Amino acid sequence: MRKVVVANLVSLDGYVEGPGKDIMAMPFDGFFDAYNVERQRAAGAILVGATTYRGLVGWWPAVAEDPAVSPAVASDPGLAALHREIAVRNRDLPKYVVSDSMTADDTAPWTDTTRIVRRAEAHDTVARLREQDGKDIVVFGSPTVWNDLLAVGLVDELHMMVGAGVVGDGTPAFGTVPIPPLRLIETIRREGSESVVLRYEVVHG
Repeated sequence: MRKVVVANLVSLDGYVEGPGKDIMAMPFDGFFDAYNVERQRAAGAILVGATTYRGLVGWWPAVAEDPAVSPAVASDPGLAALHREIAVRNRDLPKYVVSDSMTADDTAPWTDTTRIVRRAEAHDTVARLREQDGKDIVVFGSPTVWNDLLAVGLVDELHMMVGAGVVGDGTPAFGTVPIPPLRLIETIRREGSESVVLRYEVVHG
C-alpha cells in the first residue's frame, strides 16, 4: 500500500500562503528546496490542485533547461544541480491534478505525464492509488485538495515545514472540516536553517 504524504511550508502564524495568495511572502530558506527534493525521491507520483500545478508548470520547465534562470542559483551557483534535479523530477514524475477547470491544453509541456482528475472523482482515484504497491504519492501546496483528503482519511502523513516568519494573513493551513488525530513521529532540523519539519502520522480508524 502506498502512502499519501503532504509536504507543505507553513508560517509561524499558521498560513501556507501570504495575503492575496502571495507564495513569495512565505518564510523560505534553502532547507525548503532540499527537503522537497527528498520527498520527490521517495515519490512515485505528485498530486496537486490546479493553482499549484500552474505554478509548477509555469516555472520548472525553464529551470530544467537552464538552472541559472532561478534567482537562488544566480545567487549561489552551487545550487544548480539541486534545482535541475527538482525540475527534472517535476517533469518526469506522473502528476495527478485535481481540477474541474483545467484541460489538456493547460498541461504543456508536461501533457504526457499529467492526468487531470475531476473533483467528483478525486476520492476514488486517490483511494485506488493508495491501494497500489509503489512509492509515495506526494502533495505539494494545494491546501484545498489535501484538507479534503485529510478529512476523509486519504492522507497518511503530514510533513509541515514551519518557517521562521509571520505573514499576518493569507490562506490558513487547515480549514474548518474536522481532521483525524495526528501523531508526531519525527522532527527534522538542518544546520543553517531556522525552519523545522514536523512529521505527523495520521491515525486512521
